[in-house]
Amino acid sequence: MATPMTPTVTVVTHPTGRDVVFLLDGSDGTRTGFPAMQDFVQRVVETLSVDDNKDRVSVVQYSRDPAVQFYLNTYATKVEILDIVRGLRHKGGRPLNTGAALQYLRNNVFTASAGSRRLEGVPQVLILLSGGRSSDSVDAPASALKQLGVLTFVIGTKGSDRRELQKISHDDNSALSVSDFTDLQRIQQQLQSSLEALVIDVTPESPTVLVEPAQKDIVFLLDGSDGTRNGFPAMRDFVEKVVEKLNVGESKDRVSVVQYSSDAEVHFDLNTYTTKEDIVDSVRGLRHRGGRPLNTGAALQYVRDNVFTNSAGSRRLQGVPQILILLNGGRSFDNVDTPASVLKQQGIIVIGIGTRSSDSGELRKISHDPNYTLSVSEFTDLPSVQEQLTSLMSTGLVMATPMTPTVTVVTHPTGRDVVFLLDGSDGTRTGFPAMQDFVQRVVETLSVDDNKDRVSVVQYSRDPAVQFYLNTYATKVEILDIVRGLRHKGGRPLNTGAALQYLRNNVFTASAGSRRLEGVPQVLILLSGGRSSDSVDAPASALKQLGVLTFVIGTKGSDRRELQKISHDDNSALSVSDFTDLQRIQQQLQSSLEALVIDVTPESPTVLVEPAQKDIVFLLDGSDGTRNGFPAMRDFVEKVVEKLNVGESKDRVSVVQYSSDAEVHFDLNTYTTKEDIVDSVRGLRHRGGRPLNTGAALQYVRDNVFTNSAGSRRLQGVPQILILLNGGRSFDNVDTPASVLKQQGIIVIGIGTRSSDSGELRKISHDPNYTLSVSEFTDLPSVQEQLTSLMSTGLVMATPMTPTVTVVTHPTGRDVVFLLDGSDGTRTGFPAMQDFVQRVVETLSVDDNKDRVSVVQYSRDPAVQFYLNTYATKVEILDIVRGLRHKGGRPLNTGAALQYLRNNVFTASAGSRRLEGVPQVLILLSGGRSSDSVDAPASALKQLGVLTFVIGTKGSDRRELQKISHDDNSALSVSDFTDLQRIQQQLQSSLEALVIDVTPESPTVLGM
Repeated sequence: MATPMTPTVTVVTHPTGRDVVFLLDGSDGTRTGFPAMQDFVQRVVETLSVDDNKDRVSVVQYSRDPAVQFYLNTYATKVEILDIVRGLRHKGGRPLNTGAALQYLRNNVFTASAGSRRLEGVPQVLILLSGGRSSDSVDAPASALKQLGVLTFVIGTKGSDRRELQKISHDDNSALSVSDFTDLQRIQQQLQSSLEALVIDVTPESPTVLVEPAQKDIVFLLDGSDGTRNGFPAMRDFVEKVVEKLNVGESKDRVSVVQYSSDAEVHFDLNTYTTKEDIVDSVRGLRHRGGRPLNTGAALQYVRDNVFTNSAGSRRLQGVPQILILLNGGRSFDNVDTPASVLKQQGIIVIGIGTRSSDSGELRKISHDPNYTLSVSEFTDLPSVQEQLTSLMSTGLVMATPMTPTVTVVTHPTGRDVVFLLDGSDGTRTGFPAMQDFVQRVVETLSVDDNKDRVSVVQYSRDPAVQFYLNTYATKVEILDIVRGLRHKGGRPLNTGAALQYLRNNVFTASAGSRRLEGVPQVLILLSGGRSSDSVDAPASALKQLGVLTFVIGTKGSDRRELQKISHDDNSALSVSDFTDLQRIQQQLQSSLEALVIDVTPESPTVLVEPAQKDIVFLLDGSDGTRNGFPAMRDFVEKVVEKLNVGESKDRVSVVQYSSDAEVHFDLNTYTTKEDIVDSVRGLRHRGGRPLNTGAALQYVRDNVFTNSAGSRRLQGVPQILILLNGGRSFDNVDTPASVLKQQGIIVIGIGTRSSDSGELRKISHDPNYTLSVSEFTDLPSVQEQLTSLMSTGLVMATPMTPTVTVVTHPTGRDVVFLLDGSDGTRTGFPAMQDFVQRVVETLSVDDNKDRVSVVQYSRDPAVQFYLNTYATKVEILDIVRGLRHKGGRPLNTGAALQYLRNNVFTASAGSRRLEGVPQVLILLSGGRSSDSVDAPASALKQLGVLTFVIGTKGSDRRELQKISHDDNSALSVSDFTDLQRIQQQLQSSLEALVIDVTPESPTVLGM
């Protein structure tokens, strides 16, 4: 069955949604051909449907490095785009680094924050115009774009390398050639036809069409809970028989098997095996997992997040039908509504097969539609439905599902992201209908249908359960229907702290529909009927630092002080005698919601410091209007740098110039000496260009310069300073980017001339005292003293991402992942590994959410035992570790396991707090040499900042261990695993030396 994300199954003449990026060779060799490129881009844009937000366009020019002219979400009308394209100036420069440009697009342009709708299934199109051979390798970046599902068309000239063009293009027919760029018109029709053949319709009511799919991605999700022990052999036989009928192959049918009970475990991914024989062998070897309770909802969410993905071999973005076959033997303990809805939205066809012990209503909810629900009395009767299953799989439905409309940022946004957190514990059973009515009444007042307001509902007791996310439903009718049908969760104790932390990590996120980074107010409405069993302090503080405005409504059973801690201010903690009385305070809440404005900068306390190190970025207005003043700007930057204490561990400097778009001259980590920086500054040339887009430039430095990879030490608590030299009023809006910089604790000092808009500069600057003014740029020396004074007494803001830089004896936060060699060769040593993990966990501070733990076992492929956010208590973790069973299998693929951790475990959705500055620790126990290469995955983890400790035995390869470990002292050895106790103290000391304090309310101290 084909999906809403399909580029190919039927032929439609006018696609209604594409994200089109033009990458233009702007090197010295294309100067004469550049006007022809501009004409070509304009002609293609003329054929697109931009004005109704179906198609989006971005243009990037490159030579030695890439420069974004505008992003996919910069302009919303064809007129604007055509104006900018007409006004483009040739970039110039050499050499031509096509590989670097492709990698840049992958990381910075085909992303949600830059306006890409890839995750909504909109086709991603790249049109590359290249006039020469690349100086760097295009292999890996081109492959990365293909894996992302980007359809690349390449147009080269006689100066291009034909083989290189074919490597980059998504297929051979997509590599086109002209003698030179003036001849582009000749191949425009050919390109146009290819673009029109992309058939994703994101209009909600497209007809469905029958097709015979030539390839399918099929995932079996098997109930492995305690209740299916006797029926499991019959399930296994059934899977084997279904696979026998498939046409298995890398470019034919692919198969994955996942087993679940309380959590899910992948037996093999869609890209693990490419032959029927290998799959059948693996299926025959499946063992029943056991476990309870049966969490079908969590398992559905797991396959969506971890199995139907590019990295796991899914070809969803290439339009290959995605089929999930669920074999289920009981009612789910958790809620299945939201995960089932999300799978349907993504076009994944779910076929539910249950027994008489299953809940038939639940299975119908999960299945694609009621006809896709099959039933047997026992699993031994599965052969009786095999024909029906084969028939359902062989005739696919191409479904066009409604896509979430895209957000447009307006000057005064009237939108809010509203999350309801409902106490669903045993104590609120009688009051729950009143809570539902209250939520419905509030939703009735919101503007959902025009995508201004978004709504999510989460219910919690011992743990939270998402009923639906902010991006699940786009109409008020749908939301009200779901709220009316909610069932009380039940359970105890009431863990409000854990629920708040869960919202922070999993709901107030871009992937869950939050528009926080676009400046949309984030609102949490908590209805709580009792005192929390866990601490709310740190999670409540974390939400405030994120800028979430929390309103708390408690009853007589609540703890008043606890409610005030959670609410964003004292006026936001409301009380009713019981939930039937909620109507009384609705007007009060309504007034507060209506008063929300765009600026939700958190009110963290600020503390004066004398910073010993600073990261300083100069953002220079290089537009047409500053041509005469540019030499004075350059001199001013030079004089400021002369006063700094430049060095890798002292002051760092970056310079960015902008007009219609921004260009980095050098990053914070490019130069480590004052001489090099001054030399580079002296060589700066005025860019020119118009209009002046200061808003886009502020967003650009936030996304590309104040980052780890560009040398920013923001996560280490080093003050971040942006010095803007501006000579005119911005053509675009500066409000949201300025607000985002403030939220991240970046201190902006705005220096303007009489041509600048003083009100705009005050908005951008840290506060009005940080706005300096001169009549002309030649007068800049007159404000140098003031600038030096502002920088030397920096305001270090306590932002969510800024850990304090004091040295403490015991760190108060680490994310620790254990990766255990579970291959055939470690069977006898596995109990000793378990003991070792337990002893290390005993020393960690898990219960107060300082330290988090995950365990992954691997052999041929990895299996997550639990994620960093699965368990919140030491007792639970120790119980699971004691009960681990050795995985077995061969060969030992350590490289694949490390890559898996990078993509699936050290991530925010899996509980990693890397982006908050919490140290990421990997402890690998390996008993043999890897069968695959560890080089690239080990390097990727180091780049991510993961501190890897490796413990090997006499069977390990010492050089391999050193490659993987984050430094030579972190590669340890024992004769065998029974000897692990000997090196525990050494490991313990290393863990204790990690000194990031992530306690949210730690004071920042004087740094000199």
